[in-house]
Amino acid sequence: MTPEQVLAIQPKILKQSQREAYFRDGFILVERAISDDWIRKLRAATDELVERSRKVTRSDPVFDLEPAHRPDAPRLRRVSNPVEQHPVFWDYCLHSVMADIVADLVGPDVKFHHSKLNFKWANGGEEVKWHYDISFYPHTNYSPLTVGTYLYDCGMEQGPLACLPGSHNIEPMLSQYNAQGQWTGSLSDADVAKLDLSKMRYLPGPAGSLTIHNCRTLHYSARNDSDLGRPLLLNAMSSADAFPYTVNPIKPKHDQYILRGKRAQFAHHDPRPCLIPPDWSKGYTSIFSLQQEEEAEIAR
Repeated sequence: MTPEQVLAIQPKILKQSQREAYFRDGFILVERAISDDWIRKLRAATDELVERSRKVTRSDPVFDLEPAHRPDAPRLRRVSNPVEQHPVFWDYCLHSVMADIVADLVGPDVKFHHSKLNFKWANGGEEVKWHYDISFYPHTNYSPLTVGTYLYDCGMEQGPLACLPGSHNIEPMLSQYNAQGQWTGSLSDADVAKLDLSKMRYLPGPAGSLTIHNCRTLHYSARNDSDLGRPLLLNAMSSADAFPYTVNPIKPKHDQYILRGKRAQFAHHDPRPCLIPPDWSKGYTSIFSLQQEEEAEIAR
């Protein structure tokens, strides 16, 4: 669906002004959207996964660890596919208001793509450099978005999400390959220098708040040098008429599951081209290892 078609439908949860802001800026923050009961359950499930990580000594398909991770002092960067690691995370996708809010932004037919549980551990949790999401998982249109759920209060000191208003409309899309043709998962320093970062907006918020950014919106988050960690649950969804061009490297069993509405009979194709990532059919680690250049060889 086009933005105009979405806006013509009566919203169920969001105000019309919030929807208009999303399409204008490429992102919104919805404060305290999620109930305390859901947040308690999500926190408990997250704690269980952190406990499991104590037995892991090196990053694997589920746990992406900081180099300083130890059994007595866990330091996670990500849990991949949390919807398959604990039932609460999938219940949250199915039964919370989150998918209803997404329907107000992509149309009534909402499709699941993947989930991640990102951490910025206290005292040095790593930054995420400026990047687009859509060039990690290109689709036939640009309806995909990512919803971040703050499980705890997130202030400026914890490195909240920062977005650049209007960057979802930059044409042509900027590259996430370097000058040698290697995939880096982030913009080059030269391209970042051309952006007007004075317009950048940070999205701190209390527990239960949602950050929602479009797949073409440039975003970033700083290191967390505070004494408080910042887990952020991320769910990527799209309109049902958006279809991926490439394999889902996380390979979730719920990929393409219809969370709201019905399956599309026709694909909607946006005429604007989309940057294609490397071939990840044999797997993928994380944006952290790519951007921190921990791979033995940066993806080609």
